[in-house]
Amino acid sequence: MPDTLNPAFLALPSSGHQETAADAAFRAELHAFAREHCPPDIRALVAAGGKITRKTYARWQQILHARGWSAPNWPVEHGGTGWNLRQRTIFEEVMADNDCPPLYHHGLGHIGPVIMHFGTPEQKSHFLPRILDTTDWWCQGYSEPGAGSDLASLQTPAVRDGDDYVINGQKIWTSHAHEANRIYLLTRTTRGERKQDGISLFLIDMDTPGISVRPIRTIDGWHHVNEVFLDDVRVPAARLLGEEGKGWACAKYLLERERLPAASVATLMRQWRQVARLLETCRALEPLRDYSTLDADLLTQAARIKGAREMLASATGAMLRKEPLDARPSALKLACSAVAQSLSRIALLAVGPTGSRQFLPESATAMASSSGLAVQNYLYARSKTIAGGTTEVQLNVVARSLFGV
Repeated sequence: MPDTLNPAFLALPSSGHQETAADAAFRAELHAFAREHCPPDIRALVAAGGKITRKTYARWQQILHARGWSAPNWPVEHGGTGWNLRQRTIFEEVMADNDCPPLYHHGLGHIGPVIMHFGTPEQKSHFLPRILDTTDWWCQGYSEPGAGSDLASLQTPAVRDGDDYVINGQKIWTSHAHEANRIYLLTRTTRGERKQDGISLFLIDMDTPGISVRPIRTIDGWHHVNEVFLDDVRVPAARLLGEEGKGWACAKYLLERERLPAASVATLMRQWRQVARLLETCRALEPLRDYSTLDADLLTQAARIKGAREMLASATGAMLRKEPLDARPSALKLACSAVAQSLSRIALLAVGPTGSRQFLPESATAMASSSGLAVQNYLYARSKTIAGGTTEVQLNVVARSLFGV
């Protein structure tokens, strides 16, 4: 591998954000923990780019929970670490560097903070500990067949009936619904002048009568997303999160955090290293092949990752100073999505036509061929510019921030 493509290039501190001695000691502590406590089979699966399921996510989170690190983004009073944003970024980078799984986002990164902010004392005491110890596994019931990027157009009605709400409707593209035991669900309880008015958020058990889940098979052949159908589902009023009709505030609060996760850049750094290793494997198998174009492309992606890291550092600094983030989350989402797709393309070109004919089952292990996983990851990466907010939506957010349009 040329010196310019050495993975250590990505580990250099960001310019203008040099780490303190305390940061360096913290980083060293995290490295030692990851090497000692993350099981080798989990690290091998992650290093190979294999599919991570609830079983693997939960196993690693339980190890972190025993150390008190299962919620890096939570305050101490709710069972979190109390780390600041810079410490959380270091944590994500070190875990990615050691091929540890990312933390499952729906509970820890999404609904957990929303419950902290909008929930009743009873909701906090019941749900938050169950997220930390992996008793509860959440999925997100937001998108509908007619309300994806334009989420405020959702129609699923929730009608008050005594002490319950009765919900009928359909959600789509629901990631991990087949593994989850709870869903946080946006519904329409009333209609107002704006379509954002009258939306309410509920916390619902997936085994509630009337809920059914149907898998959606995506082009990568693996099971990620689902349709969720609700047929006269009765939900106690105590499971309403926040005020009735004010659920859009909850949704916005969640989405702002969804698009600025500390793990976003760290995940790209790990993916870059995976592709670099794959290139070296291919180079050893076909030493006469010219890899100069792929090497140059990989180096370009390294530079783009460094740029994304600077963007994340800027946003982190703004959050620490309690300044508005403006379009930073959308800009970072755009950058990370593009790099993820580019890296998957480099991997696919590296394995070539022979490798591209391999297609692995969802049960593929860490010992599965790198060529087959390159195909899966390339196809899965097509969703990066759609999931979590389409590229077009993010560009509109950036344009409005820059030009006021």
